[in-house]
Amino acid sequence: MRVPVKIATRDWDYLTPLVLGEVSSARIDLQVDRVGTLIPDLGTSDIYDAAEVSFSRYTSAMASGDDTVIGIPCFIMRGFRHRCIITTEKSPMTRLSDLAGKRIGVTGWRDSGNTWTRAALRREGVGVEDAFWFAGRLTASHPIVDRLDGFGRPGRIEAAPGERPMMELLAEGELDAVFTPFMPDGYFENGSGFRQLLPDFVSAEKAYFDAVGYVPGMHIVAVKARLAEQHPWLPAELTRLVDESQRVWTSRRRKYAETTPWMFGELLRSARDLPANWNASGLSVNSAMIADFVTELREQGILQSSLTPQSLFPFEAELSVKA
Repeated sequence: MRVPVKIATRDWDYLTPLVLGEVSSARIDLQVDRVGTLIPDLGTSDIYDAAEVSFSRYTSAMASGDDTVIGIPCFIMRGFRHRCIITTEKSPMTRLSDLAGKRIGVTGWRDSGNTWTRAALRREGVGVEDAFWFAGRLTASHPIVDRLDGFGRPGRIEAAPGERPMMELLAEGELDAVFTPFMPDGYFENGSGFRQLLPDFVSAEKAYFDAVGYVPGMHIVAVKARLAEQHPWLPAELTRLVDESQRVWTSRRRKYAETTPWMFGELLRSARDLPANWNASGLSVNSAMIADFVTELREQGILQSSLTPQSLFPFEAELSVKA
């Protein structure tokens, strides 16, 4: 009898083969529930057995001793962050170092993606203390919530003035740049008035990869601890399903690339410029990235604990030792 598992994830297109049942398991009866935002707390959820969770929040939970959830080093969301820094078309800034002393908006201070973006800035000499930060909603359609998450500091890290949408503040010159994982409506249209800070962000991202050796991970797959304890094989099987769905999707994407005029070139460049295992799951292959992320959380004042990749993913580490 297969173990029923209900998982909440964002609507990543590479999970389509999994959602449609084209990728399946003889051991897990998996139901994928695609959600618009990550669920707030998997450990206390009455609905879900597993979920896509923030790498940053999972790390903070582990540092506080939370044992209700087991994280899996299966990074369901990865991406370079240089492209996530936007400014106005009229801005003279074209380098990360240009952000020194500037007013920068972020969609959430502790967010994994924004942590990685600040890491990229730190490599160029712009640390948290070298800019002025404002956390807020991206547009008027986004909710007003606490995006400082306890990390506010008057004069350095504050809420967006009047809780106004950051795209409005950017357009009016109240902000110099904004960090956002997803572009606002209208951004891709000609005449939006906005652009990426780096004119050639792809080359900057390739140089970043050559320097660090990984594509940053933002979200991981996690399962309730009691479920993993009952079925120790389950985390590995979930990982296999996610990885296989991505493999099937990538194969089809390369065949049916004509969804946009230059998608073929993007697929070709990714295949040639990145190693085949750039998105591989597992503890050992991701240990350098995990260690760097913990370092960044400490350097940015978000985490005090000295976690290691092994202590952050103890279930995976224990299985590796037994193997």
